[in-house]
Amino acid sequence: MKVRIDSERCQGHGRCYDLAPELFGEDDEGYGHVLGDGAVPPDGERTARLAVSNCPERAIEIL
Repeated sequence: MKVRIDSERCQGHGRCYDLAPELFGEDDEGYGHVLGDGAVPPDGERTARLAVSNCPERAIEIL
C-alpha cells in the first residue's frame, strides 16, 4: 500500500501531517507532501485511511 498527494488539489489544510506525521510532512508553504516513497507500513494502514478521509479536497490517494 502506498499514499500519494495530488499537489494540484492540496490547499494546505495540514490534516494529513497532523493525523499521520509518520507518512506526511509539510513543505515551506504549508502544503502536504508524502514522506519517502509513500509506502505505508502494515501497522500504518488505519492512520493512512484516516488521513485520506479527513482531507477536505480529497487530494490523498491510496495506491
